[in-house]
Amino acid sequence: MSDAASQLIRELSADIVRRYAELGQDGSGSFSPNDVLVPRSVFLVARLEGEPVGCAALRPLDAEAAEVKRMYVAATARRKGVGRALLAELERTAEGFGYRILRLETGNRQPEAVALYESYGYRRILAFGKYIGNPVSICYEKAVTQNHVAQK
Repeated sequence: MSDAASQLIRELSADIVRRYAELGQDGSGSFSPNDVLVPRSVFLVARLEGEPVGCAALRPLDAEAAEVKRMYVAATARRKGVGRALLAELERTAEGFGYRILRLETGNRQPEAVALYESYGYRRILAFGKYIGNPVSICYEKAVTQNHVAQK
């Protein structure tokens, strides 16, 4: 993983630790860089004026579904379309990999993430996988199709 990617992941992890301090989590979100070394996975870094300002990963869940992980936009770059651009690229990539569904989890203390996902067409679903029973988890899902058009 590049230095830029590692730095963004550290920033995201620190933000999660801050928001959920009493839960004693390390902020990793059960993500390992090895998660994107398998087929049909990707890790993206977004840049503004050459500077890394955001990241997002896609890892397989099964033959038809992938999970969005490590979605992060630095505070200085928020509200500039970086998150939407990352989601659009993840959706295009997922479609190219042959996935039909994207799923993701975010926390209930991340209103920026909740607003982004809901405004981009992700719908809330019951918790899946390791998120089942986690009281702070909010899970989402979106179908990706062959006629994918980036939303505005």
